[in-house]
Amino acid sequence: MGKPRSPKGRAKLVHQRLKEEYEAVCELNHRSPFELLVATILSAQCTDARVNKTTPALFERYPDPVDLAGADQQELEELVHPTGFYKSKAKNLLKMSNQLLDDHEGEVPNDLSDLVKLGGVGRKTANVIRSVAFGLPGLPVDTHVGRLARRLGLTEEEDPVKVEMELNPMVPQYERGEFSLRVILHGRQVCFARNPQCEDCVLNDFCPAAFDF
Repeated sequence: MGKPRSPKGRAKLVHQRLKEEYEAVCELNHRSPFELLVATILSAQCTDARVNKTTPALFERYPDPVDLAGADQQELEELVHPTGFYKSKAKNLLKMSNQLLDDHEGEVPNDLSDLVKLGGVGRKTANVIRSVAFGLPGLPVDTHVGRLARRLGLTEEEDPVKVEMELNPMVPQYERGEFSLRVILHGRQVCFARNPQCEDCVLNDFCPAAFDF
């Protein structure tokens, strides 16, 4: 089989190969769209593992938007402190939960335009919620997705939104979330930012950047 010559061809083969390697799972522990929304906001500049250690006590104390909206900010800051940037994250969680009550009857919306209006929510977080919580089209672009997309020659863009716009037409609409999850897992386990393990990579026979490090 020849090497795919176009970005779309490479994206299709990436999708096929990574399907065989990884189960498309979100590594943030959650039981509802609300918990996923909170956890994803906390995951900014923080590892999923640390977020997962922080959220059990947080969800026990504030299990729903009503409780979180009425939280004491200082107490909330103490609970989310391990995730870093705790002051801004606590502020965003309070704003987000109040917005859910005021504008969405306490429910997490699934529309992208509604999600990005919530405190602490950008396109990446909104796409996580859409794809993971609701099974809707959404391709979250984090640092791993951006890095691998550039190495694989799928895009030359650096801006996450522009990366997303280029990748979207290359991936079936309702598989975009799974594509992102698998690329993230591959970035965490094989295609590291430094010293990627090209010899162990299932994409090394067509990746333009393979063995260049």
